[in-house]
Amino acid sequence: MVSKILKFTGSLLASFLLVYILGKQPGQLPLVGAKLQNSPAAMLPPLGKFLNPFGGFWQNAEAPIPVMPPKTVLEKLQAPVKVVFDDRLVPHIFAQNNPDLYFVQGYITASMRLWQMEFQTHAAAGRLSEIVGSRGIEFDKEQRRKGLTYAAEKLVQMLGSDSLADPAVHAYTEGVNAYISSLSYRNLPVEYKLLNYEPEPWTTLKCALLQKKMADDLTGNSTDIEYTNLATVMGKEAATLLYPQYFEGQDPIIPPGTKWNFTPVQPSGKNATAQPAGNKTGYAPVFPANGQNLQTPQPETEPTIGSNNWAVSGSKTLSGKPILCNDPHLQLNLPSIWFETQLSAPGINVYGVTIPGGPGIVIGFNDHIAWGVTNAGVDVKDWYKITYKDASKNEYQYADSWRKTEKRIETIKVRNQPDVVDTVTYTHLGPVVFENYGPQKQNLALRWKAHEPSNEFKTFYLLNRAKNYADYEQALSFYECPAQNFAFADSQGDIAIWEQGKFPVRYKEQGKFILDGNNPADEWQAFIPNQQTPHIRNPKRGFISSANQHPTDPSYPYYYQANDFEYYRNRRINRRLTEMDSISIKDLQQLQFDNYNLQASESLPVMLRHLKPEELDSSQQTALQTLQKWDFMNNPDDTAPALYEAFWQNLLTSIWDELNSRPDSLAMVYPENAVTIRLMDKQPDSKFMDVAATPQKETLKDLVKPAFTKAVTDIAEWTVKNQQQATWANYKGTSVMHLARIDAFSVKNVQTGGNYGIVNATGKRAGPSWRMIVAFTNNGIEAYGIYPGGQTGNPGSPNYTRFLDKWAKGEYYPLNYYTNPDSIKAGQYLLITEFEPKKK
Repeated sequence: MVSKILKFTGSLLASFLLVYILGKQPGQLPLVGAKLQNSPAAMLPPLGKFLNPFGGFWQNAEAPIPVMPPKTVLEKLQAPVKVVFDDRLVPHIFAQNNPDLYFVQGYITASMRLWQMEFQTHAAAGRLSEIVGSRGIEFDKEQRRKGLTYAAEKLVQMLGSDSLADPAVHAYTEGVNAYISSLSYRNLPVEYKLLNYEPEPWTTLKCALLQKKMADDLTGNSTDIEYTNLATVMGKEAATLLYPQYFEGQDPIIPPGTKWNFTPVQPSGKNATAQPAGNKTGYAPVFPANGQNLQTPQPETEPTIGSNNWAVSGSKTLSGKPILCNDPHLQLNLPSIWFETQLSAPGINVYGVTIPGGPGIVIGFNDHIAWGVTNAGVDVKDWYKITYKDASKNEYQYADSWRKTEKRIETIKVRNQPDVVDTVTYTHLGPVVFENYGPQKQNLALRWKAHEPSNEFKTFYLLNRAKNYADYEQALSFYECPAQNFAFADSQGDIAIWEQGKFPVRYKEQGKFILDGNNPADEWQAFIPNQQTPHIRNPKRGFISSANQHPTDPSYPYYYQANDFEYYRNRRINRRLTEMDSISIKDLQQLQFDNYNLQASESLPVMLRHLKPEELDSSQQTALQTLQKWDFMNNPDDTAPALYEAFWQNLLTSIWDELNSRPDSLAMVYPENAVTIRLMDKQPDSKFMDVAATPQKETLKDLVKPAFTKAVTDIAEWTVKNQQQATWANYKGTSVMHLARIDAFSVKNVQTGGNYGIVNATGKRAGPSWRMIVAFTNNGIEAYGIYPGGQTGNPGSPNYTRFLDKWAKGEYYPLNYYTNPDSIKAGQYLLITEFEPKKK
């Protein structure tokens, strides 16, 4: 214990010194898109308070078993509540009514994750400048122009009329505030001390902001501008070839051949392909074909965010009962994105993970059902060109007439500097996020489903209490954004999956390119009815699954699109589940941690086809032999995956040279890897293989050897620079970073395999954020889970990263699911604390 405290103290002092040095020199400490300003006075905490052994950072060093009072009196409780912390610090909350249940959930979550909760809501609201100073201004402007607070305010207003979700959110909020009011400087989370600020009261708006932050994370990407540019420069034929609506070989979520027994809603307005005014081809909706197109207007969210889930029916399991699995792939951060909890009160007994800052369980199970989610990825974010009447921006053109705008004054508080005021103009489509942008000084308004209020809180309130498929279906009916694939299994033997969200009815290619804000036909006219979104119950094949791929085959009567439907993980999962029988929990644990690189198995033979060993030197021949012997497993200690990755990235850059570093700075996006591999295999002499910068015409054969020899050199140089072998784990360098990017509170170079596009989708900065397996048995629930971090958000606790090593090895913890506090035996818990109402 002493050594752990000394390690924490040393790390924290190093962080303090770093902040001091960065405050005196030009370097900065990045914080989620923003950076600390350069003033030492602004960055340094008061030295006396910070270093005081009785109240400063020393007090944040924590024992493996934290100290908690056996009883706490809370004014707003109605009845006693018992909280049992098991051996992994998972709180099992037993209350006598719903308000007390959510009140104590808020209190306990804040006691372990308060700084994370508040920092994330400040980021979502565009308020980081209040903490980090002037270097947060541009990030804050972007957040406010996207309208996240605007959307959250509408959600809070809508919640006020809901008799189920609203009381839960309010009780949770009161619980968080009860904990905040108990704090002194001595027991503040260490980040507040290091960054020299204090928590403010929690609000229902903050709960709503977290919901909208997830919508931004999971629906924030769009490629309208990039597709517009590419179609303008390369033409319709190239755009169709490189960015097909449906790629051959897809294995969709809903089994191919499924019949659609409904009459679809027909899109009004345009009925063919996108045909914006002034362009007959429909492939340059806003910009003329003269190269004057937009550069990328905003940073995209993590492109590798995704997930896996599946449920296997009893017909394929060893037990004869369903098993459900889920592993959402999100950014790997500390404190961890998830917080593990059990909630129990009359009418509810549910276990799983929640996002700190909101009530209920988001992914989990109860006595009757289990559920898990993956991101749908379907586009619900469109951009419209707006024409103002004059410089006042008080009116804009719509349907060849003028419509009034609304103005929202955004005042950004900046630490130790004057406020920054930004006026955001709103149209009926949404906020004008980008004004006077690009060579043509265009204005782009954002139409985004996340701006509309929807009651996801109610969905999880009902799911937490669901008993069967009908309850699951009812709960999902309130869920709209971000769209998710909800996998389901229950104790009665049902399995199901439903792609749940609110999707616009589109004409073909609507929203693929920038749209005309003057043309009503380009607007969203209707939404797909909930019963017509893709879903299936008890399919004949005996399992359901999703991994961010196409939801349907081309027979589905509605047009939808995404820029990154997954092509490899889903096929590997479905192949394995099809092959498997008498499936056990251990079998599915191994599948969640499967490292087989399907992309490499389909691309490397094509690449090696064009290499001649006699043209290689000895080191290159050795590297070639390494690849030839590779079994396509991205295991952490192997060197072949690193060599393949370097080879593939070099070749990809050579093939798509026309999309890289363009002299006109046009924003472009690579085709999906599957499209590139198909071109390499079927059209090695394609015009896309030609290098634009050379006078001769190249083919794939001309590109492969330089890409390979450069990969060999790159790996050798990497080895020398990093003074370690280029094993896959070392080369990939998976990092679990502190939210404020404080190195001392982060873990780098985690030794684990996998990669994006692999079932074990652990990349450099994103990966399985929670692995869960729930099996129904004759004796109830048997469940296992793990996430890359620990229950506490305190870097001074050994529980901060307690789960990380086991997670990296693909191991699991049993999930302790109790029926009541009296069923918990001695030795199954670390501590028990009770909350009592204040006597009147």
